[in-house]
Amino acid sequence: MKQTLDDGKLNDLVGRVLGDLGGAVSIPLVRIGDALGLYAILKTIGPATADELAKAAGSAPRYIREWLAAQAASGYVSHQGGRFFLTPEQAYVFAEPDSPVHLIGAFDTAAAMVENQDKVQAAFKTGRGVAWGEQAGCMFCAVARLFRPGYVNALVQEWLPALDGVVEKLKAGARVADIGCGHGLSTLLMAQAFPQSRFTGYDFHAPSIAAATAHALAQGVSNLEFKVGRAQDFQERGFDLITCFDCLHDMGDPETAAAHIRRALADGGTWMVVEPMAGDSLEENINPVGRLYYAASTMICVPTSLAQETGLALGAQAGPARLAEVIRSGGFTKVRRAASTPLNMVLEAT
Repeated sequence: MKQTLDDGKLNDLVGRVLGDLGGAVSIPLVRIGDALGLYAILKTIGPATADELAKAAGSAPRYIREWLAAQAASGYVSHQGGRFFLTPEQAYVFAEPDSPVHLIGAFDTAAAMVENQDKVQAAFKTGRGVAWGEQAGCMFCAVARLFRPGYVNALVQEWLPALDGVVEKLKAGARVADIGCGHGLSTLLMAQAFPQSRFTGYDFHAPSIAAATAHALAQGVSNLEFKVGRAQDFQERGFDLITCFDCLHDMGDPETAAAHIRRALADGGTWMVVEPMAGDSLEENINPVGRLYYAASTMICVPTSLAQETGLALGAQAGPARLAEVIRSGGFTKVRRAASTPLNMVLEAT
């Protein structure tokens, strides 16, 4: 079937690609700005000239001038009369780590994905996976930083209260397991909020457990511990709450994990599953959030799952219906969406 080139559609596509390329080439610039503290300094001293920012940051003026020009062209920094500054909105994204839309971690993750290309590209031919600990760069560091704003702003404030009776148990003193805890941020936040409860974080990646333990020690939090363990065979039982944050879809055998988690819960216990926001069809996920998650799923999630056991490879956009099916396969009879954000959905299973 012969198709005629539509100049209007072509120009629209080229415009979109150019915009994408502008974002792609901004990745190292944003990470430099973060690493050198340029955003934080500009937030404090701005409006400032390039020379003033360079002096405050202890950096070479010529590089700072070019960096600021690139940031202004991207709309990441504002410019007026030879001076540069961050609007409140720009600061919220680039200079405030506890903001719910602090997105520096997304740039770190994108950089790790690019570095991971050779390994994933080879896996396209073999069908094999790329194990979490073998992915290029500090992928687990970047992902931990990516998810941190959501956890800081929603976990204790919204997600846990949305579960039936769970906060009351946590206040009184409950046993909690955080499966796939990574660097332990989610575990630490819960332990700090509910000092009467006892928390155990499990992850199959030993370096992440070491990092999580170091974070807990640095924070002086004593009602938690971290252990190397997999979702399908961690040893302890009798938990009042088990949590999985953005990791069920990464597991090689999530159905076996669901069954093991069900057995590890005490009577009346709850499983909280936090997963990337998604609909149940491709059409529902063709949007900016789905675009990001499908890319991450191709480069991170599917390779990680395929490197394990059965390699079910649910992917980051599995959707609530497929996730509920996996959860119910473990013996859970009730699954409901308890809460959601633009980036995450929270499922409660009992």
